Amino acid sequence: MVPADAMEPTAPVLPRTGWTVSASDEETASENGRAANVLDGSNSTIWHSKWSGTATPLPHSITIDMHRTAVVSALVYQPRTDNANGRVGSYTIQLSANGTSWGAAVASGTLGDDAAAKTLSFAAQGARHVRLTATSEAGNRGPWSSAAEINLLGDPGSPASVVDLARTGWTASASDEETSSATDRAANVLDGDADTIWHSRYSGTPQPLPHSITIDMKSARDVSALSYQPRKSGANGRVGAYTVTTSTDGTTFGAPVASGTWKDDDTVKGATFSRTVSARYVRLTATTEAGGRGPWSSAAEIRLSGPANPATSGSWGRVTGFPLVPVATALLPNNKLLAWSAYGIDRFGGSNGFTQTAIMDLGTGAVTQRRVDNTKHDMFCPGIAVLKDGRVLVTGGSNAERASIYDPATDSWSSTTDMNIARGYQAMTLLSNGDAFVLGGSWSGNPSAGKDGEVWSPTTGGWRKLSGVPATTTMTGDPRGPYRADNHQWLHATSNGRVLHLGPSKQMNWISTQGNGSIAAAGNRADSPDAMNGNAVAYDIGKLLTLGGATAYEDTTATRRAYTVDLSAGGQPRATRTGDMDYARSFSNSVVMPDGKVAVFGGQSYPVPFSDATSALTPEIWDPATGRFTRMASMPVPRNYHSVANLLPDGRIFSGGGGLCGDCATNHADGAIFTPPYLLNADGTERKRPVVTGTVPSRVRHGATVPVTTDSAVTRFALVRAGAATHSTDNDQRRVPLTFTRDSATSYTLTIPSDPGVALPGSYLLFALDAAGTPSKARMITVN
Repeated sequence: MVPADAMEPTAPVLPRTGWTVSASDEETASENGRAANVLDGSNSTIWHSKWSGTATPLPHSITIDMHRTAVVSALVYQPRTDNANGRVGSYTIQLSANGTSWGAAVASGTLGDDAAAKTLSFAAQGARHVRLTATSEAGNRGPWSSAAEINLLGDPGSPASVVDLARTGWTASASDEETSSATDRAANVLDGDADTIWHSRYSGTPQPLPHSITIDMKSARDVSALSYQPRKSGANGRVGAYTVTTSTDGTTFGAPVASGTWKDDDTVKGATFSRTVSARYVRLTATTEAGGRGPWSSAAEIRLSGPANPATSGSWGRVTGFPLVPVATALLPNNKLLAWSAYGIDRFGGSNGFTQTAIMDLGTGAVTQRRVDNTKHDMFCPGIAVLKDGRVLVTGGSNAERASIYDPATDSWSSTTDMNIARGYQAMTLLSNGDAFVLGGSWSGNPSAGKDGEVWSPTTGGWRKLSGVPATTTMTGDPRGPYRADNHQWLHATSNGRVLHLGPSKQMNWISTQGNGSIAAAGNRADSPDAMNGNAVAYDIGKLLTLGGATAYEDTTATRRAYTVDLSAGGQPRATRTGDMDYARSFSNSVVMPDGKVAVFGGQSYPVPFSDATSALTPEIWDPATGRFTRMASMPVPRNYHSVANLLPDGRIFSGGGGLCGDCATNHADGAIFTPPYLLNADGTERKRPVVTGTVPSRVRHGATVPVTTDSAVTRFALVRAGAATHSTDNDQRRVPLTFTRDSATSYTLTIPSDPGVALPGSYLLFALDAAGTPSKARMITVN
C-alpha cells in the first residue's frame, strides 16, 4: 500500500498566475506550437520547437518568468500525450534572478521516452526565472523538443548546502505563552526535547491569532532556513499559514524572507529563505492554525540553518536525472555506475521477466538506459554480490528464483543457474574463496518455505544448499514474521569461507559455509534492539560500524544509535555503543570513505515505505578517532525507501533514488554527488590532492607487493572495495588500510593482505592520502 502522503508532492505546486513564458524557438506556421501553451492548463496543446521549413536544431530552451522571486525546488515536465515526437531526452535546468545572468545548471540528466510527467528536482533556492534546455530528443527521432505543460514546485523545506546552527546561548521569546495551566514557555523550543513545547496562551481568555515566537541568536549570523517541529502530544496549535521575518536589533523586522502554509500533520516542516540574510533575531509568526481547530499556536522545536562551510560540511553537486528510479546500484571497474529499478522505470509488481537498467558514465555524467530481457529476470528487490572478477551477480527479487550476471568488460547480461530457493530482499556477500553466499529473503517466494543459506560457485555456475544454515536463527522479532524478519541482513565475510551475521537482529551469528554449513550464536550487539533497515559497514580490518534501524520494518520509531563491532580479538565479536547520530534513521545508506570515516545519508525517523515524511535531510559523518558524528550540508532531495549510496573513484559519494511507487509524487528518479570536506577549501574550491603517478598493476595477488609513486608525500594508502547497494544494505563495501614502506620521498611499496578474508577477492579503489587526509583519485585494481 502506498501511503496517502506519497501521492502528494513534498513541495507545493506554485500558482502560475501572472507567469509568462518564452522559448528559443517555437512552431507557429504549421501548428499552434507556441511556448504559452505550457501554461494554459491543457495537455492537448503543446509547445513545439520550430519544425516547418528548416527545423531549428537542438538544443531548444523554454524559460518561465514568474514575475516575482519565489523559492523553487523542481520543474515538472509533462511530455505531449498525442505523439512521441519532441519528448525531451537529455536536459539542463538553470535559474536566474533577472533573466540575463544564468548560473551553472542546478539539474541535468536524461529522461525516459514515455508520456509520464517528470519531476526534475534541485536544491531549493530563490529565483524569478527558470529555464529548461533540451539537448536531445528522447527517442532520437529528430531535432525536436516539445512540452504539454510545465509546473514549478516551491519550498520543500530542504535547501542544500546549509547546516544547522549551534543553539548554545540562544534565547526565545513569544508574543504570548501558556504558563498557568502548563509550563509551555517559548524557551522550550530550544531545549532539544520534542516532548516539551511552546504554546500560545489558552487559559482564561485565549490570546487570538496571530502568535509569534522570536529567536535571539545573541550575535548576527548568516541564516538561510528555519525548521519547525510540531508538538507530538496533540494536534492543537500546529502552525498553518506563517511568515518568517528577521531583524538585526530586535525592534525593526523587515519584509518576510519566507512565507507559506504547512500541512496539518506532525512531521518536521521547513522554510527556505528567498535569500540568505545576516540577522540576530528570527521571528516565526503563525497567522492560522493548520487544522482550524482554534486560535492557538505551538511548537516543539525550532532550528535555524545557515550556509555550509564546504571545508567542514562538504557540498552537493547538481541533481542528475535518471531515466528510472535507481533502486539498486553497483560500482563498475570501468568508472561507471550500474543502476536498475524493476520491470518499470517508476513502479514494480508481478514477475515480468525483464528489468529497466541504466549506466552512468562517471567521467562525463552521461546516463544511458537499457531494458534487459534476455535473462528473463525482473531484478527488483534482489540480492547483489560483486564477484572476484568485477562482474555483478544479481539474484531473486520479483522473479524470485532467477540469477543474472552483468559483465562490465562486455557490457552484457547473462543468466546463471536458478537458486534452489526462491527469494526477495535476501542478503548476499562474496566469500573469501570467490563463491557467493545468500541467506534470507522471505519477501518473495513462499515465506514459510524457509530461506536457508546456499552458495553459488563461479566454477560450476551452480548452487549448493546449506542445510546447516537456517534463516530462522537470524531473524528479527518483526510482528509480520518471516515475511519481514529475515530481510536485508548484514553480512561480513571473513577467512576460510566464514561469515559474520551481525544484524539487523540484535543477536549476531557466526556462519560456516563449508560442507552443509553451520551457524552458531555470537552474542548480542551490545544493548542494541533489532535494527531492521539499518546497516553496517566495515571501516577497518575486522572493525564494523552499525547505524540506525528500527525494531520493525515500518511504522515504528527509528533509532539514533550506532555501534562498533570489533573482530580483532578473535573468537566472539565485541560490540560497543559509540556516539549517537543527531538524527534517527531507518532506510538510510552508509558509505565508508578512504580515510576510515563513515558517511550516512537520508532515512526516516518513522519509517514508512514510499513516503518522504520524517526525512533526515542532513547527512552525518562518523569519525572512528572520536566516535562522534558531525552534521554535513543538507541534501537537496529526500532519500528514503529504495535509495542508494556509493563511494566513487574520485573520493566523492553518489546518493540517489527513493520511491518506485508508480503514479506517486515521491519517486526520485535522480541522484546527486556529495563532495566530502576532505576535498574542499573554505571557499568551495577543491584542495590540492596527491596524485598516484606511473603504472599501477590492474590485477594483484594476495600477499603481493606493489610499487607506487606519487607526485607529493603521502602518509596513508587504503583499498576500498567496489560497492553494490540496495535497500539500505551494501555488504560488498569494506575498507582495507595497507601497510607500506617508503622507498624515497614519493616512492612506496605497498603490501596487499595475504588473507582473502581480509581483502575479499574483487575490484578495489586504491587511494593515497596526504597528511591532511586528502585522498587522491583512485586507481582501480583487482585483488585476486
